[in-house]
Amino acid sequence: MNICIVTETYPPEINGVAKTLQRISQDLRALGHSLTIVRPHQKGQPKESLDNKETIVPSLPIPGYRGLHFGLPCRARLRKTWRHLRPDIVYVATEGPLGLSAISVALKMRIAVTSGFHTNFHKYMRHYRLPGIAKLTERFLRRTHNQTLRTFAPTEEVIAQLNIMGLKNTRLLGRGVDTQVFNPEKRDPELRRTWGIDSDDQCAAIFVSRIAAEKNIPLAIKAFNQILDQRPDASCIFVGDGPERERLQKKYPRFHFVGMQTGTMLSKFYASGDLFIFPSLTETFGNVVTEAMASGLVPIAFNYAAPKQIIQDGHNGFVAEYDKPADFLKQVDRALEKQQDWPTFRKHARKTTESLSWPKVVSEFAHELELALAEHQNYGSSKYPKR
Repeated sequence: MNICIVTETYPPEINGVAKTLQRISQDLRALGHSLTIVRPHQKGQPKESLDNKETIVPSLPIPGYRGLHFGLPCRARLRKTWRHLRPDIVYVATEGPLGLSAISVALKMRIAVTSGFHTNFHKYMRHYRLPGIAKLTERFLRRTHNQTLRTFAPTEEVIAQLNIMGLKNTRLLGRGVDTQVFNPEKRDPELRRTWGIDSDDQCAAIFVSRIAAEKNIPLAIKAFNQILDQRPDASCIFVGDGPERERLQKKYPRFHFVGMQTGTMLSKFYASGDLFIFPSLTETFGNVVTEAMASGLVPIAFNYAAPKQIIQDGHNGFVAEYDKPADFLKQVDRALEKQQDWPTFRKHARKTTESLSWPKVVSEFAHELELALAEHQNYGSSKYPKR
């Protein structure tokens, strides 16, 4: 197939959605499919791509998210691009203005179009103190996705939630993890010493994610303080960047804020930790959880999304009841009490991720795209769900 992926975020940006789409693109190409990408221009990057398989469209900054942009509606540009190289099927990964214009143009040009649900925007509203907009956001998501042949989501739990919201034709697009990149062998004693950790008996607790309101940072801080109160020789490390970093770094000098890490350094940071603290309540999946477990960390998270799917409480990590902060902190205590068992937990965590194969995930995704394309070719607009 000739597949076009339309997305508001893609490398060189660094976030879970961008990394997921890059990996899906690589594996689709490995299966023999032709891939084109449509994405917004990002600050500091060329406004035109030298790669004829990539189309860069105008953008504006996302308020409150320094360095990130969203794509502007570009129907004329998409029509021109797709007339020159018509895709068999379009996968609209994000629901911004660029994604909406892509759905509109695909429908008018009678190109098969599918969509992805990668981000819980309706759940973000409460963390940005906009609870009244949550229902409007749900309505917008329903109308947007129900124009497409498929809406792909990362877990059966998310699919069930989308079905309750009224989304039709939902399908699973799971997640894998690269266990060569994220590996306990990347553990670096020198890096641990920069955190003040000189012994394997000491604890390094890390948080890896965007440092933003929707990641439930206040609970991460409580967890870190609880660890330091019980283990004064421990170190607590925030890995990542975001709108909250500068303020928090000034307010909490006893934590290490190491900024965004990529490539080999990110692998070392993961593998050099002991506990993985992840209190987010807004994930559709949470790739960082599988990356941490593949790196041999002991995860502590709420029982939903990726943690619900792959963490076995008391076996390869610890899970708290969803949105119960007191229970989350209780799990931190449990983890500290079982420090002598961490080597076993780490082995189990690693073992769990070894079955999460990206090629298998993407092969199943490609098969669903083929089915959607066949429906489009055989039945046309009658196979698209009603709004």
